[in-house]
Amino acid sequence: MEATARIGCSGWTYDDWRGPFYPETVRLKDRLAYYASVFDTTEINGSFYRLPSEKAVNGWADQVPDTFLFAWKVSRYITHNKKLKDCQDSVDLVFGRMAPLGDKRGPALVQLPPMLRRDDERLKRFLSWIPRGEKVTVEFRHDSWYDAGVLDILRDHGAAFCISDHHDAPSPWEVTADFAYVRGHGPGGRYHGRYTANVLDDWARWIDARLKDGIGVFSYFDNDIKSAAPQDARLLIQKTSA
Repeated sequence: MEATARIGCSGWTYDDWRGPFYPETVRLKDRLAYYASVFDTTEINGSFYRLPSEKAVNGWADQVPDTFLFAWKVSRYITHNKKLKDCQDSVDLVFGRMAPLGDKRGPALVQLPPMLRRDDERLKRFLSWIPRGEKVTVEFRHDSWYDAGVLDILRDHGAAFCISDHHDAPSPWEVTADFAYVRGHGPGGRYHGRYTANVLDDWARWIDARLKDGIGVFSYFDNDIKSAAPQDARLLIQKTSA
């Protein structure tokens, strides 16, 4: 199967997108359906803060086309409270809860806290709990993780290194799985502001090179303030050959 690029935003519920992105006539409950008419992927941000109900998960799936993909953030209880330790039951619970998305389920994003330093054994144990067949990417927020040994652990488990420009610890651009995962948190990594055309040109060239290598790419913009994210996502789509 030909590798493809999925480019979208980290969420869709932002009120200040009304007007610049969402027409004034689009009701709150219809925002996801409208978003899915423009983009073919998004990150579910709410799953980081609380376990969504089965009704909510089914509702998301019902509002988008069959070709749409949801990436989703693993619960902060697992990443920030338990810090990947002693949480296998919770891992099973959250992956099970997202199962109703079916073929619309994309990668699970494991966003680690900035105070969590490198711990190879902890990472290995956690990745061993990921259900078979699930795509997972890990976003590190401490630069002690940016090491060849950690990249090898991700490769051994088929997990993607999350490329991120977050201000806590901007990452290198590394690929460790059959897909790449890129998060843009805004210039300077602080959730606001538009990327320059030159920066997006660089991203587009990098994405196109991965696609030629047979590596699919998921790329999301998290600079949600003042609707910068959907503007940058649209522009990046235009700039890539995909």
